[in-house]
Amino acid sequence: MKKVLLMASGFLFLFLNGQAQTKSVDKVIAVLGSDVILLSELNQQYVMYLNSGNPPDERVKCYYLQQMLVTHLLKQQAEIDSVMVDDQQVDEELDRRMRYQIQRAGGQDRLEEFLNRSVLQYKDELRPDVKDQLQANKMQGTITQKVSITPSEVQKYFDSYKKDSLPDIPTEFEVGEIVLHPDLTKAEKQRFLDKLDAIRLRVKSGEDFAFLAKTYSEDPGSAPEGGDLGFFDRSTMAKEFTANAFKLKPGELSQVFETEFGFHILQVIERRGEQVHARHILIRPQNTPQSMDRLKLHADSIYNSLVKKEITFSTAASLFSADKQSKYNGGMVLYSEDQSARTTFIPADKLDPKVFVVVDTMKVGEFSKPVPFTGADGKEGYKIVLLKSKIAPHKGNLDQDYTKFKDKAQEQKVQRVMSEWFEKRRKSTYIRIDDDYKDCNELKDWIQQTPATQETK
Repeated sequence: MKKVLLMASGFLFLFLNGQAQTKSVDKVIAVLGSDVILLSELNQQYVMYLNSGNPPDERVKCYYLQQMLVTHLLKQQAEIDSVMVDDQQVDEELDRRMRYQIQRAGGQDRLEEFLNRSVLQYKDELRPDVKDQLQANKMQGTITQKVSITPSEVQKYFDSYKKDSLPDIPTEFEVGEIVLHPDLTKAEKQRFLDKLDAIRLRVKSGEDFAFLAKTYSEDPGSAPEGGDLGFFDRSTMAKEFTANAFKLKPGELSQVFETEFGFHILQVIERRGEQVHARHILIRPQNTPQSMDRLKLHADSIYNSLVKKEITFSTAASLFSADKQSKYNGGMVLYSEDQSARTTFIPADKLDPKVFVVVDTMKVGEFSKPVPFTGADGKEGYKIVLLKSKIAPHKGNLDQDYTKFKDKAQEQKVQRVMSEWFEKRRKSTYIRIDDDYKDCNELKDWIQQTPATQETK
């Protein structure tokens, strides 16, 4: 039985991007229950496939059509089972996609030129497709939410490997981190606050907010779009940001305020229920030599307490670390190969190279002295690193790699459950696919004559 699962996020972007083009009712190439799929829709996806730099390949249309059928079938079942998504979820997903597409296009103006329409028009056109996809994703989660795996099933999965086909497991590390950033004094922050306050006065005097955001804002995600953040709800932003955004009326400009990211001014563009459309300008305070010196003394103090066993690494991480992902996990860094199952075991080639240099010479159980670092966001600081364990390269086995084999067995079971679900639903759903696609291997399970198809003939 062929495995059928929802499309990956990369394809999903392509799917939604393709829908932005003007739809023309030229030819129905597939009917699935009460839904129809048009040739124009499929061709639009193929055009976007080519525009992404891929080589011409008509066969890829078979895959795209299969994925469209998958989405429609899950969406139909979601409507039957009342598995719904609300407008807020759709808005958030649309805004996220808009920010990504604007960034990829090199700015809002360039995206609108490519689309030959405004971003607002584009979002309106995408909305039904985004809603369908979110509904389909939620339906798939509902189908598989109770799928669990037993130890005997893990053993059976492991036994399905031939001894010479067991995977080679590379060197793996378990690493903990205490991440420290400097705190600036009020006097050290003042010049950055003054800089942003001067920009605010320029906005108040009539200068264009978007131009000033593009020129001065230090938020790499929104600055190219004139500071535009799209719509967001009360749970999306830092609490100080949310408090300012939701107390302003459309068109109003905030005072300068501070969050963990720096100093902001924001302007509300539109309110829609419990969502706000706003834009902002961010100025990030820069560390001073004095603030870094103070941080080094603090880091040394934590390190000495660890070495003297006056405090455990886990407790120190929860008290002092600035890394929100690891501080409540005992300071342990988590790794995920596919953004689903997460583990503390990190392959050597996936470990941060700067961290690898530190732990490669350490003994298991040792703490590093505070080491300076600069994060992906440009923030400077110090890290104290713990090497909890180091596993040498080996052939996969249940003693050392039980979690890995359990995750694979779980994934296989989920795929089997979904395949069985699709097979059952196909047999009870009217499906007609145009003869032009009868040779598509991806569609053979959809083209075969089912009772629901035959009854209509």
